[in-house]
Amino acid sequence: MAASPEQKKNYQVVKAFKSLNTKSNRTAIDETEFSWIENVQPIGYANLKVVPQSVTVANVTWTNTVTHIDSCNINNNDYILAFQSNGGAEYYEIQTATKGTIASAGTFSTANVSIAQWKDERVMIADPNKGLYSWDTANLVTIGCISAIGITNPGAGYTSSPQVTISAPDQANGVQATAVATISNVASTITNITINSGGTGFTAFPTLTFSDPGSINGVVGQAVVTAISGGAIVGVQITNPGYGYSTAPTITISGGGGSGANLTAVLGSGIVSALSITNSGSGYTNPPTVTISGGGATTNATAVVGYLNFSTGTVGVLVTNSGSGYSTAPLISFTGGGGTGAAATAIISGGIVTEIIMTNPGTGYTSAPTVVFNNTGTGGSGATATAVVSTNPTTSIQTFQGRVWLSQGRTVYYSAAGQYNDYSSVSAGSVTITDSTLHSNINAMVSANNFLYIFGDDSINVFSDVAVQSTGVTTFTNTNVSASVGTRRANAIFAYFRSLLFMNDYGVYALVGATTTKLSDALDGVFPLIDFTYPVTGGQVLVNNILCAAFNFYYKDPVQGTRPIQAVFFDKKWFITSQGTSLLTTSVPYLGIIYLYATSGTNLIQFYKDQTSAINSTVQTALWPMQDTIRDKQALKFGVEATLTTGGTLNITVDSQSNVSPVYSLTNLIYWTNNFGATISWLNNSSTIITWTGGSGYALYKSDAQQYGKYLGLTITSSTPNFTLNTFEMEYELRARF
Repeated sequence: MAASPEQKKNYQVVKAFKSLNTKSNRTAIDETEFSWIENVQPIGYANLKVVPQSVTVANVTWTNTVTHIDSCNINNNDYILAFQSNGGAEYYEIQTATKGTIASAGTFSTANVSIAQWKDERVMIADPNKGLYSWDTANLVTIGCISAIGITNPGAGYTSSPQVTISAPDQANGVQATAVATISNVASTITNITINSGGTGFTAFPTLTFSDPGSINGVVGQAVVTAISGGAIVGVQITNPGYGYSTAPTITISGGGGSGANLTAVLGSGIVSALSITNSGSGYTNPPTVTISGGGATTNATAVVGYLNFSTGTVGVLVTNSGSGYSTAPLISFTGGGGTGAAATAIISGGIVTEIIMTNPGTGYTSAPTVVFNNTGTGGSGATATAVVSTNPTTSIQTFQGRVWLSQGRTVYYSAAGQYNDYSSVSAGSVTITDSTLHSNINAMVSANNFLYIFGDDSINVFSDVAVQSTGVTTFTNTNVSASVGTRRANAIFAYFRSLLFMNDYGVYALVGATTTKLSDALDGVFPLIDFTYPVTGGQVLVNNILCAAFNFYYKDPVQGTRPIQAVFFDKKWFITSQGTSLLTTSVPYLGIIYLYATSGTNLIQFYKDQTSAINSTVQTALWPMQDTIRDKQALKFGVEATLTTGGTLNITVDSQSNVSPVYSLTNLIYWTNNFGATISWLNNSSTIITWTGGSGYALYKSDAQQYGKYLGLTITSSTPNFTLNTFEMEYELRARF
């Protein structure tokens, strides 16, 4: 009887490494993809490199649990800012490795604080309820700035513009506000000429001569006739208003062939007609006072100042009816609304109420109070106004096109051009998004790639083309670029190359220009297991010297339980890392390298930093059909090629679609054995067993295999740091069909 021929042996060799793919079953993904890959980066062909381990930054323990972590650069020094659950804030300066205090407990709200860097001189801090602040590493200052000045008495007799002085801010390091006065109808000058009688018979323009003002420094006024109609003077223009008149000068008319004309000069009353804010200041926590002095007045002008701080629970007022007949301003009071402290002053002109200045916006208002006018003794009536309460918290702050932008509700406020603290000048303003594409309120804003992106739950708008018109008013375009995709995960939005990446509850997306593209198809098996009761954060980071995008979230691992992981993206590839317990992350560009820092409470962790410490890695290949999906395969041997820098152990299982083989623990350690195959241990002077490694460089981990199935694959786990997987190999034989 003839011997059966030897079964032909087949080989599976995989060197091309692509991405994690959880979208499909392990038997259905490409043979170069992975059903799970953790703490190993698929860099390229024959190059699966273990990522570095995280390290805890020494000597940094935050005073309280961190609720928001962010970074900034001020005066070329890099800082990590930690806002905490007790309302305090601290910083860590990376260059000097020192920790310090920004604000004591109770200064800020306990959560949802956001920041934006202004130039490299300060950071702007937006508290959701307490308003706006600036910090320059030395001073924390409230952006309580001047919003308006109302003239309560225009004064009289001004011959030159008076000096306007606004009281100093309440905070020692605040900026004192400044303003200038404009006067109209300057006293002692000719402001108008009344034609009492045009005369008759004028065939040419006559000459007008003014009497001398009678003062040593006086200037004689001048005027010309500009129009004659039917022989009468009908138009006169002042060419020099003169100066120094205490009484109206007489006007002599000569020439022109006519007679009977009579003109009267009118002197100015010298009133303050306008007050313009030149610096809104900062650091005002209470209403400032304004003093108007000088200018030669016979009666000094008076004014009141309003200020604003973007706090919730504050009151503003809109005049709904100006009334009539007012000779003095009515007193304003507020009733109801649940708050305290609101105060306002009515401004009248021409017998009507023209505006209401909030001299104190109050605190703690939960609904609009009633505005009450006391018209007693004013000579007027009929004025009404409506109070408006700020109930929407500040959700985001950004710097863009030389301004500070902050969002409350559906409204975006912006500072004056080139200013971080001026929200009252003509180039400052606000815009409310009324389009239905914004389903609810604004969740976040991000400045990147020459756009200001406005994120709603399921929409994205962009502001661009910011310009200041000749009138001083700011204009810009507001374009909706997505009416179906947005995010409420404000700390999971960041720039990555020329894209803006963001994560929501069902995917990761890239926004390039006006096009939104989903990047996370490969993570479709991960997203249902994300625990969104924890924060989701992200940022750029260099991993193995490759710029990556990393998203940090909590994952309900079916085996290990809920734990924090990072989904990392580069070059159209995804992989997973686990860098310890981390709740919040922030990117820090430092000396040309982009790092990722994190905290789980009161610690500070730097991701991907330590190349030498042990790190748990997992690579689970596809289940390979091995060219024939309908035949069973019998695994005979497997091999894993690796490049190591030190001794290392790999734990490997050979997997099929239905079961897993025993764990093969393979190492590049060198053992000494006797003639019976028994291992001989080497001991040092402390009786510790000494192991000998095979050295660094290439190693082939190989073993006989025991596995059977239509699909076969490998799972490799290790705690060895800083090594590279190069090739997966398997020897097998084909068995029965079906």
